[in-house]
This record gives sequence, structure tokens and C-alpha cells, in this order.
Amino acid sequence: MSLASRIANIFTPSQAPQHAATDGYDSIALVGGEGYKQDEGYRFSKGKESINNLAMEEEEEEARPPYLHSMIAGGIGGTTGDLLMHSLDTVKTRQQGDPHIPPRYTSMSSSYATIFRQEGFRRGLYSGVTPAFLGSFPGTIIFFGTYEYSKRHLIDLGVHHSLAYLAGGFIADFAASFVYVPSEVLKTRLQLQGRYNNPFFQSGYNYRSTMDAARTIIRMEGISALFYGYKATIFRDLPFSALQFAFYEQEQDWAKQWVGSRDIGLGLEIITGATAGGMAGVITCPLDVVKTRIQTQLNPQEESISPARATNLQQQRASPSPTKSSTARQSIPSSALQKRRISTSSPSTSVRKPGSVNLDTSSVLTGLKLIYKTEGLAGWFRGVGPRAVWTSVQSGTMLVLYQALLRRLEAHPVMRDGDGSGIV
Repeated sequence: MSLASRIANIFTPSQAPQHAATDGYDSIALVGGEGYKQDEGYRFSKGKESINNLAMEEEEEEARPPYLHSMIAGGIGGTTGDLLMHSLDTVKTRQQGDPHIPPRYTSMSSSYATIFRQEGFRRGLYSGVTPAFLGSFPGTIIFFGTYEYSKRHLIDLGVHHSLAYLAGGFIADFAASFVYVPSEVLKTRLQLQGRYNNPFFQSGYNYRSTMDAARTIIRMEGISALFYGYKATIFRDLPFSALQFAFYEQEQDWAKQWVGSRDIGLGLEIITGATAGGMAGVITCPLDVVKTRIQTQLNPQEESISPARATNLQQQRASPSPTKSSTARQSIPSSALQKRRISTSSPSTSVRKPGSVNLDTSSVLTGLKLIYKTEGLAGWFRGVGPRAVWTSVQSGTMLVLYQALLRRLEAHPVMRDGDGSGIV
């Protein structure tokens, strides 16, 4: 047989089944043919499923940026979101910590206008911005690094993705709380104070700078004062961060499936980031309300101290002279030392209703029960509108910048090594 004939036979279909059919084995050939087709179809579907699973695993692996990229992008995005909303934070802090009767700051718009007109932008609306920045940037770096590490390891251990997102946000916020809570204590005191020797608002605080505030607090109240309100803060912020990132990751997955690409576009980036923060803010509003009430209420001993007396006590304690400060500390009873209960961490958007019951407790669960008993469900969700707006804007800004910076870092040649993979 020639070479050309042999090559032609290779591409010629076999005629064996037809011969078998003509030999009287029609039924066997028919059954065998159907079985062969079914087996081929099964193997094809299994192969397609394996290819799809492999593609999903590869896509998930590609979606894992290096830890350094996540930390840099998260730090910049989170800090930008916090600084963008700082003026709102200042106004709410003034409203919550106003010792004057009647209150000097009432509605949001009038408070903005009053602070800006009397104290200006830098020393008024953006007072306390230095400790805010010093706490926000390292805090969000720690948060995103811890979140990515926890999430990936939980998923690799076989934990369901939604539960891994929830637990990752919870763990990450706890790790970052040791940085952002002390900075928030400094920030809120400086926000209440405004500028040094502020003639427009007597807050009881009068620090020359952020460093002076830190030194004075540690010297006069102890280093534990920098963690005041820590328990109430993490009771609110840990569930918020867990829910925020669980919602965000799930919405991102849905958006990618709908678009059919990892790049979902700016519109969907804004929607997923803002709705995740807004929904988490609404759900955790009762924890925000009880935290605010616990931290802004006055003890009975403190209620007897006039604002003028409280200011004098604070100025005596902040005296730079060691002799004077020690003498003042000895002459002032511990019950008379001012302990202004102000909110820490992201701004509480719940303003206490006039005439509402004094919680007289530091327990979050007890506070929730008392509020529900005396004010009903509406008491739990007081200020839910402003909180939803604040968390939506802050979360949307942070997460949109986070994704944009991740893409820029991934494409930047400095952040890639020789084989094209990112620096871990």
C-alpha cells in the first residue's frame, strides 16, 4: 500500500459498525453506539466542569493581591475617607460634648456655619486632624493586612467564603483598635477644644498641640485614659467592620458574575462600597446609640460641677509647672476630676434625646435593654439616617480608592519583580 493510501485511511471513518450491522447484530451495534455516546457526553461534561473549577481557582488566585499592595492601598483609601468626613465628625463631637445649657450647637447645618464663622476651617472644622491622620493611616494599614491574611487562611482551611469575610473583618478591626482608639481620644478632645484659648467654646480642654495633649493626659490621668471607651468602641466597630466587608465581598462577587469580568467599572465599585457601609451602619445603629449614651452621660458627682469650674480644673491639671500641677492634683478630690464622656472611633451620629433616661451603666447589653424598655425600637435607631449617610460615603470612598490603587500598584513596574509577580 502506498504512503498516500495509508494517510488517506487515517482520516477515513471506520466502517466496522456498518459491517457489524449487516452481519445480523443490529441491536448490539445500536445499543453499543448509544452507550458510547452517553459515555462520551458524561466525560465531556465532567471535563468541562473541571475546566470551570480550575478557571475559578485561577481567578481567585489572581484576585489575591500581595499583602504589601493591600496594606498600601487600604492605608491611603481608608485615611482619605476619614479625612474627607472629618468636618462632620467635628460637628457631631461638639454636639455630643457640649456642656452648655441651653446647647450651643443644635442642627447640623447651623453648627457647621457657626463653627466655620467663629473658628475657621483649619482650627475649627478640622481641629484634631493631626491625631486623626496619625491614627487612621497606620490603623487602616494594620486592618487591611490583617483582613487579607485572615480571610485567605480561613478560605484555604475550607471555611465558607461568607464566614471567612465576616471573621476576617472582625479580627482585623480588633487588631487595628489598639492603634486607632488612643488616637481617637486625642482627636475628640482637640475637636471639642478647637483652637488654643478658644473664646467661642468652653469645652474644658485647652491643649497647645497634639503632643501637649498626649503628655498632659498621660501625666494627669495615666496612660489608661488614652483607651477610655475602648470596650464600648469595639462592641460597635467590630460588628460593623465584619458586616461591612462580608457585604462588600459578596456584592463584589455578584457584580463580577453579572459583568463577566474582574473589572466591574467605577459605577458598580461605588455602589458596592457605599451600600456595604450603609447597610452595616444601619444594622449596628443600636450599638452606636448605646455607645454614645454611655460615653456622653455624666456621673452624678460630675453633674454638680459647673462648666466654669470644670474648665478651671482642666487648666490647673494642664499647667506646665510640676509644682503647680502636683499641688492642684492634691487639692482636687478624685470625684471632682473631670471625665468628659466623649465618643471615640468613627463619629457617633446619634444625639441623645432631651429628657431620656440616664443609663447609669457601662454594660452595652444592659444599656440596650434600658433604651428599648424606655424608648422602644425607635430609641435603638435614633440618628440612623445620618449614620447611614456617613458610613456610606466613608466606606464608598475608602473601597473605591482601595480597588483603584490596587490596580495601579499591580501595573506599576516598581512594585513587580522580575518574573512579573507582585512583591509580597
